[in-house]
Amino acid sequence: MNCLECGEKIAGRSDKKFCNDACRNAYNNKQNKDSNNLMRNINNKLRKNYRILTEINTEGKTKIAKAKLDGLGFDFNYFTNIKVYKNGAEYKFIYDYGYKILEDNYILIVKNQA
Repeated sequence: MNCLECGEKIAGRSDKKFCNDACRNAYNNKQNKDSNNLMRNINNKLRKNYRILTEINTEGKTKIAKAKLDGLGFDFNYFTNIKVYKNGAEYKFIYDYGYKILEDNYILIVKNQA
């Protein structure tokens, strides 16, 4: 059997696919490159949004002007899930921090205790 990355002859177990860890890593990095770029960009945006919410919401519940969040670089297009409560209130969550768009361009930020 030959290494899937460099083509050299492999010594050892019969089910071995790579001659060493460097070849295994290089092969897997090539295989995952396209999806990793997209995923990395999305995860970076989620991470930034999460950091902004955690820095602002130190009390468990905070009200802030939407313009202030915009100014900090918060991207309202990226969140992990939406939760609609029985009263019809819709919160967008980034992991355990959620926000609800209020009237007059204000945002209510909450931390999910569950």
